[in-house]
Amino acid sequence: MVALRHYDTIIAPVITEKATLLSEHNKVVFKVPLNASKQEVKDAVEALFKVRVLAVNTIVQKGKKKRFRGIPGRRSDTKKAIVTLHEQDTIDVTTGL
Repeated sequence: MVALRHYDTIIAPVITEKATLLSEHNKVVFKVPLNASKQEVKDAVEALFKVRVLAVNTIVQKGKKKRFRGIPGRRSDTKKAIVTLHEQDTIDVTTGL
């Protein structure tokens, strides 16, 4: 049985041009919570997608300062996880969970 915390660890796949280029090297990019550790991300991906994970790299992107209708504001920080899969495993992020 898949624990519900795994669904909280993986927020969404990142589908960008760079993420598509990484998929050619058997890597998948996910948006994760700021407090998620690499081990939690690895456990969640292995449990949800039934694949073998070789490595997890994380990136914290600091929020930009922006103005909306003249009022200064700030975007929230985001964290991305680049998951390297075993050679024989694949994840199709377009199908969803």
